[in-house]
Amino acid sequence: MTYPTINGSEAGHVSAAAGRRAFSAGASVWLAGVLAFVLLIGAGVAYQVAARVLQRIRASPISLPLRLSAIPTEIGPWTGREVPFLPGTEKYMKANFADDYINRQYTKSAAGTRADVYVYVVYCSSQRSGLLGHRPGVCYVANGWISDSSTPAEVTTISGQKVQCLIEEFHKSPPAYEQVFVLSFYILDGQITLRERDFSGIFDRAPNISGNPARYVAQVQIISTFEPSARAAARDLVDTILTFLPDRHGYVKAAAWFGQTDTSQGADANH
Repeated sequence: MTYPTINGSEAGHVSAAAGRRAFSAGASVWLAGVLAFVLLIGAGVAYQVAARVLQRIRASPISLPLRLSAIPTEIGPWTGREVPFLPGTEKYMKANFADDYINRQYTKSAAGTRADVYVYVVYCSSQRSGLLGHRPGVCYVANGWISDSSTPAEVTTISGQKVQCLIEEFHKSPPAYEQVFVLSFYILDGQITLRERDFSGIFDRAPNISGNPARYVAQVQIISTFEPSARAAARDLVDTILTFLPDRHGYVKAAAWFGQTDTSQGADANH
């Protein structure tokens, strides 16, 4: 059997070609290394810039034209009072998602009967996706409640507006038996929704650098030990609550009640 032979000239060409390939491969590895280093540095800088922007936003929450604390404590037959949060809850809310909020107990007494509800409203604009996962079905269960049911419902307010909501029932096992009904819904840029996925996209996760108070998500919860009481409170209170949140055009109706005609600027109604 014979084998092909390579003369000196051919060997030189093969050696040169191999050298060029080796040089090209080495150059590619070097360029890839440089590119990876540049991208790493760029990512680090971008992260630091984003972190500073987010820190600045969280240090100066986006303000509504009127603070939610300006929502009346007297609404129709209901009388309200402020209720403090559990220790650490308020600090966590401020640090992670809440630009403004109220937590109140409203009571209605008539003809020898009494109804009590708790009303929680939170407004998130600086980083509205921060509210993701903070729905009753998650938070109540995480705090020892057992979920019994979750039912879509509709409540017609005093003004005739039909509000889609979710009514969830929870209980705690004996000996500390308790039962609550939580009526809840979101307001996304002025529109009522029940779906978290409506504000869970990439755009929604970006911080509100422009400071536009009309780009927001708010959550309303009305809690009672009796479902009819939660429904009755929603019927009587929701119209008023919604006037303190921007509509889809950014207009805050309640601002006119306090002479705040420029809804682009935040103002504390208590000042």
